[in-house]
Amino acid sequence: MDNSPTTLFDSYEQDFRQTIESARARLDGDTRDERGEQRKAALRRADMELEEADEMVSQMEIEIQGIPQSIKPQYQTRLRAAKADLTRYKKLSKDLHSQFSRTELLASPGRVGTPTSDQPYGSTSDRTRLLAGTATLEDGTRRLQESQRIALETEDQGAEILMNLRAQREQIENARDTLHTADTSIDRAAGTLKKMIRRMKQQRVVTAAIIIVLVLLIAIIIYEKLFG
Repeated sequence: MDNSPTTLFDSYEQDFRQTIESARARLDGDTRDERGEQRKAALRRADMELEEADEMVSQMEIEIQGIPQSIKPQYQTRLRAAKADLTRYKKLSKDLHSQFSRTELLASPGRVGTPTSDQPYGSTSDRTRLLAGTATLEDGTRRLQESQRIALETEDQGAEILMNLRAQREQIENARDTLHTADTSIDRAAGTLKKMIRRMKQQRVVTAAIIIVLVLLIAIIIYEKLFG
């Protein structure tokens, strides 16, 4: 198994490219040629793929935090390119949705009357439906933008939490290294003390031997003087 710090990033990027290419094919090809429910279904599938691509970009943002600084700039460039592609196709999807909504509204079977010089946009009911549809579309757009803003804030918070966790992990690893160094120092000190104790014992044995020899010499000298 490849344990390279860039493995997951590369995998998410590959999946992102495949997903964004599928969404691009739907937006640039399928939805322009299809009509009615088929076009609506194609747009829905493209939106689902764009959501999947968005999640992959979020995973890439997380994984890039663990890439070494020496090679991180090139991966940051690839991440920015992925974000730019995602933004471009999201805008294209939004434009196609707006175009489709206007087309459906204008082609509604309940539309009566034809434009005249007095009523260039058709009957009053047509204008009312058009305004209502435009208001609904604008409201949906605002909600989508708000959801995107919340998602971006959540991503930023998640990235910040991840960075804090990495910093805490580094602190724990540093503390573990310090404890290991302290253990090594204690072992060395214990070894030194054992050597000192062993030398003291040896010195005691030597001192006792010298004393015994001196006592014997004194005894011999006294014996020679008394009985010699």
